[in-house]
Amino acid sequence: MTDEIPFWKSKTLAEMSPSEWESLCDGCGLCCLNKLEEWDSGDVYFTSIRCKLMDGESCRCTSYPNRWDFVPDCVQLTPEKVPELEWLPPTCAYRLVNEGRDLYWWHPLISGDPETVHIAGVSAQGRTVSENDVDLDDFEDYVVDWPLTVEDDMMPNPPAKP
Repeated sequence: MTDEIPFWKSKTLAEMSPSEWESLCDGCGLCCLNKLEEWDSGDVYFTSIRCKLMDGESCRCTSYPNRWDFVPDCVQLTPEKVPELEWLPPTCAYRLVNEGRDLYWWHPLISGDPETVHIAGVSAQGRTVSENDVDLDDFEDYVVDWPLTVEDDMMPNPPAKP
């Protein structure tokens, strides 16, 4: 019997089916955090302010199929956009696959469990506030760097089974 090569190792992002593409999302919620862009330099800064549609515990969109009805500027990741989005977190599966890297142990496609992204400490779970609760003028007060350093802080190996 031969081991089948996982699709993320055998296909480019552009070659993936819609269901394969969607399954690459690990559910960390980091891409759904509001970001600020410095006009002069173009530098992008993450905030701990989540999109109004993101559930702060599950880190999933509460209206994914209809998100553009409520958030017209929601960024849709596509194979063409991924290489251009330098702000994608270093643990993002779309970024990893685009760079020819493998997925981490906690990715649901590896672990078989959507909770491992939270167990590993790489998600936004419990670290955010809704944009509905923050005045736009105060967004700068919520700038954080942890979305870009989660790779350094994550649990390197799966927890031991009891």
